[in-house]
Amino acid sequence: MAEQLKVLTICGSLRKGSYNAAIVRALPALAPPELKLVEAPSYAGFPLYNDDVRASTGAPADVEAFAAAIRSADGVIIVSPEFNWSIPGPLKNAIDWVSKLKDVPFKDKPVALQSASTGQVGGARMQYHLRMSLQSIDAQLFGRPEVFVNFAAKKIDDKGELTDDAVKDIIKQQLAAFAKFVARVKV
Repeated sequence: MAEQLKVLTICGSLRKGSYNAAIVRALPALAPPELKLVEAPSYAGFPLYNDDVRASTGAPADVEAFAAAIRSADGVIIVSPEFNWSIPGPLKNAIDWVSKLKDVPFKDKPVALQSASTGQVGGARMQYHLRMSLQSIDAQLFGRPEVFVNFAAKKIDDKGELTDDAVKDIIKQQLAAFAKFVARVKV
């Protein structure tokens, strides 16, 4: 068996009962054996990004821990809802913080995106905006297959379990293809 690739998962929702958190919890069972999935440290306590703070006192310890987790991973999967047709504020704030560190952790890092929402487009607008943000800091964005879980309330039960076989299948396909992408891009 080839070397196992460490992939960090980041949930774009801070809500424990979120559909996106349910997707993150489902990933290990759907991943190929060559991926070892590890959840990222929380970014819930990050202060709002302010470059005056960063310049005078440096990044807070929890920002540095989040950045270190990204740096130590071979790849990253971000699973996020869409807030007001875009990236949730706390997730964008976390990306803004780490983007200003001396050694930007997302630079050249393979990143795959997934999203779940109760609406018809499954978080597609958020993924578009997140791709732009990550591209600006030189992340290596994975293309296809894409994962958009629409009408998530019908596909994740009240216990937070992913129950939809078609969604499980597309996630398995994405994770298998992402494993190959990470292996190719890994520096």
